[in-house]
Amino acid sequence: MFTGLIEAVGEIIEVKPLSTGFRLRVGSEMANEMMAGDSLAVSGVCLTVIMAGAGEVHTDIGPETARVTTLGGVKRGTLVNLERPMRADARFGGHFVQGHVDAMGTVEEIRPEADFYWLTISFPSLLNPYIIHRGSIAVDGVSLTVAGLGDERLDVQIIPYTWSHTSYRGLRERDRVNIECDMIGKYVVRAAELAGYGQAQKVRPVQH
Repeated sequence: MFTGLIEAVGEIIEVKPLSTGFRLRVGSEMANEMMAGDSLAVSGVCLTVIMAGAGEVHTDIGPETARVTTLGGVKRGTLVNLERPMRADARFGGHFVQGHVDAMGTVEEIRPEADFYWLTISFPSLLNPYIIHRGSIAVDGVSLTVAGLGDERLDVQIIPYTWSHTSYRGLRERDRVNIECDMIGKYVVRAAELAGYGQAQKVRPVQH
């Protein structure tokens, strides 16, 4: 379980093909505090650390994860958001983030406003039942508040600190992003569905 509060920004050093999927080498000083078997959210995708140390984290990407998340298209030099799982004895911020991406969205517009930035992101229609105005959402692993909502589009405002301390600083219009809807909202929709109050389209979480 994660919080959506990014600890560090890593850089893809190598994308190495395997017999199925590929292995990522991610550069980050945080690697020196990790070991094989640890969980790590990479731009909102929960992965397992294969090796860590000397400023690098190695993790494998399976074919399904490559197909349904932005990690399938990363290249050397790509910036990624990194977060380790939350500790049970630590203060909790952000919101509950599982690292199970629901779908990819597309950055339609980036609008500066003073020191802030507005992002307009389009998303697949199957996510409509799970996103609410002023609700929580994770975009590339960052916990955000939905500030504007339309059919298959949402707006979020990014504060200067978040812009400069996440991979958002490298975003461009038409870039793809990982979206994870609020876990509590998904359970509410499912409970309503079972109670006979309509049927939402099924969101298939990424399997790792």
